[in-house]
Amino acid sequence: MTLACRKLAAHPQSAAQQHGGPWLVWLHGLLGSGEDWLPVAELCGDTPSLLVDLPGHGKSATLTTRGFADISRQLTQTLQANGIREYWLAGYSLGGRIAMYHACYGSHHGLQGLLVEGGNLGLESDELRLQRRQNDHQWAQRFRLEPLPQVLADWYQQAVFADLDAQQREQLVLLRANNSGPAVAEMLEATSLGHQPWLLPALQRLRIPYTYLCGERDHKFQQLAAQHKLPLRTLARAGHNAHRANPGAFAAQVLSFLSQSSFSPLSR
Repeated sequence: MTLACRKLAAHPQSAAQQHGGPWLVWLHGLLGSGEDWLPVAELCGDTPSLLVDLPGHGKSATLTTRGFADISRQLTQTLQANGIREYWLAGYSLGGRIAMYHACYGSHHGLQGLLVEGGNLGLESDELRLQRRQNDHQWAQRFRLEPLPQVLADWYQQAVFADLDAQQREQLVLLRANNSGPAVAEMLEATSLGHQPWLLPALQRLRIPYTYLCGERDHKFQQLAAQHKLPLRTLARAGHNAHRANPGAFAAQVLSFLSQSSFSPLSR
């Protein structure tokens, strides 16, 4: 089962395509789609991009997944179907968690590096994981049964979105209201943080370059990065969804990371 995606290249005959160089593969957050990455991807020079729609979202709305191992396999199949042999993997929030899992436990031959924006590393105790599964189940039931704009209005009141003002929340509700509530619910439960492994030990063993991007106003994930000594890159004038708030600065950080990592011993 392959995921819907969109290919993007600044120039059809770019050097990366001619020589089979690495692609940038982008994974969006819950309620989003691959198109969310378009403003950033268009600023990433000649590096070709693959904008992936995760199960339950965008043009993959009718697809389902059983969990992290399954979606990692779906991603591998999608890359193979698109002829991508070498790639950088970038993900935001849910997409970041999937990207980390894929890099740590998936079939990731050809993976050159990992870029994670505001992705949670997981929960360290069974009790916390159970609580999270119960919380996500409650949200999933709301997504299944209630009008989507009503649920979204409450969703964007969560603490992680505290940097948003009323107008920004309203814009996001309008933008995300075209999702399928039941499809989002299925994905939310399948990829609940309560089902995710604690990824820090595996991340620390990675033999590829990786970086952690975070908006300067995203206090929760700034603290997480500091606590676990993640290789943090901070984005100015941005909160949790930094690539949406400041795509130019985000693209600059991506290109800087790719340039530095291309000369790293770990990337060869």
